[in-house]
Amino acid sequence: MGVETLLIDDKHELGGKLTLQTHGFFGSVADCWAGTRGFEIGHILTDEVNTLNSVEIWLNASAVGVFKDKKVGVVHDGKYVLVEPENVLVATGAREKSLAFPGCDLPGVYGAGAFQTLVNRDLVRPTERLFIIGGGNVGLIGGYHAIQAGIEVVGLVEALPKCGGYKVHEDKLKRLGVPVYTGHTVLRVDGEAEVKNITIAKIDKNWQAVKGTEHTFDVDTVLIAVGLSPVNELFKKAVHFGISVWAAGDAEEIAEASAAIFSGKIAGRQMLKVLGYDAEIPKEWRETGEILRSKPGPISGFKIPDTTSGTYPIIRCVQEIPCNPCIEVCPIHQIDMENGNILKQPDFLGKCIGCAACVAICPGLAIVLVDETADPSGKTALLTVPWEISDKKVKPGEEVVTVGFEADLIGKGFVKAIKKSPTNNNRQLVLLEIPYEDRHSVAGFRLQAEIEENRMWDAPLDDVTIICRCERVYKKEIVDEIRNGLRDMNQFKATIRCGMGACGGKTCTELIMRIFREEGVDLKEVTPFSERPFVAEVPLSSFVGLED
Repeated sequence: MGVETLLIDDKHELGGKLTLQTHGFFGSVADCWAGTRGFEIGHILTDEVNTLNSVEIWLNASAVGVFKDKKVGVVHDGKYVLVEPENVLVATGAREKSLAFPGCDLPGVYGAGAFQTLVNRDLVRPTERLFIIGGGNVGLIGGYHAIQAGIEVVGLVEALPKCGGYKVHEDKLKRLGVPVYTGHTVLRVDGEAEVKNITIAKIDKNWQAVKGTEHTFDVDTVLIAVGLSPVNELFKKAVHFGISVWAAGDAEEIAEASAAIFSGKIAGRQMLKVLGYDAEIPKEWRETGEILRSKPGPISGFKIPDTTSGTYPIIRCVQEIPCNPCIEVCPIHQIDMENGNILKQPDFLGKCIGCAACVAICPGLAIVLVDETADPSGKTALLTVPWEISDKKVKPGEEVVTVGFEADLIGKGFVKAIKKSPTNNNRQLVLLEIPYEDRHSVAGFRLQAEIEENRMWDAPLDDVTIICRCERVYKKEIVDEIRNGLRDMNQFKATIRCGMGACGGKTCTELIMRIFREEGVDLKEVTPFSERPFVAEVPLSSFVGLED
């Protein structure tokens, strides 16, 4: 609409976390480019905004403070600048939650965002044997990206009875040979200068580790993916100072990237209305936004097509998640959803031309194509399976171990060919010859061999568990202060220096709150750290040559 706009981003290119996402996105094709890989969506959005003459873009620019005179402090290319906007949109995303356990500060223990930056953006393979803590989408996708990079994923542990991420993400990891331990927790990570192994154990109904259930694995890297928190400090300060401000994406509510894209569209229209422009927000937009924010829904069984002769797809998308690329890509419109609801399970309507476009585009790798006509003798069937791992991992003529829907062992199959789909960024399709009787059971094949483990028990100790990494404060020190009556977290700064480090208490705050709960303290009694500018470290040199 020609509104003068300043768009800032702290990276060297636009796109945020999209630049780290190599997998196909879920959601709606029409509303958020579902089926397209994340980094490609980032390029699409960047190209769009670059066509707008009214938008000025500052890269390598961080908003570090919002002030009561309604100005925003920005460090741009190392120089501090004050900006005075009429309206502010905060789309700063989320930060990863941390987890405290003995050994959590060892080199080789880090978050999923750092891992994806190294592997997907910088093309660095930082590990040979990886273990993941956390069964949400971030952990599940991180594990899949690791396998794509040639890294062995030794296992994934999730404290809840089931993983919180999409079932299709969990299933494709398990089918490749990654064991998933639900109802387990990490006891400790051991090593001296670096990670050497990790020990996990089952937990009881009180979330306590059960002795005798421990497993120890030799690994060199541990990935923490235990959830996200909104980066909303600037938003809250802007509200406090009466600035006209909106939030979009994870800064507003933690959800999938597809929901973030759509919430930005709505926020833009809301801002236009306040500025006096005629900007309609269709009712269905809000409904779509809610659908894209939906948490994973109920799980049902997958359906074998009624007509099972010739060529046909088997769709193992059994959980209510917002996704519709398979419907949009079918050239003869033979895949549908109940009442067009993208949360419903896709249905095959009975006619198939064998193009495998649905197999190639499905973000969850949940569709295979069965061809019963390939073998005139009727002894075998030909299965087309989506494949996104290096073609060096499997070759035509090789025998593979076939697995079912949830990684149950089925039998053997032979790789007849590997071809590239003309759609969806040339995703590979493996043509697998399998016994005819296995045609409805096989969903993929195993890549990793069975993981070896040892057993040991060494109870976690509070005096070796780091909570504040910046200042190296141990859990025992915090517990002692709480038991001595401390209830104002700002006092931690004076007594044991929690919150005085580079992160400004952003990493340790939630961990300390958890310790208060463990000690039976009502969080209403606790005064949190005071949030003051700056929200990020600013070198003193940035203030030389202030521009206003």
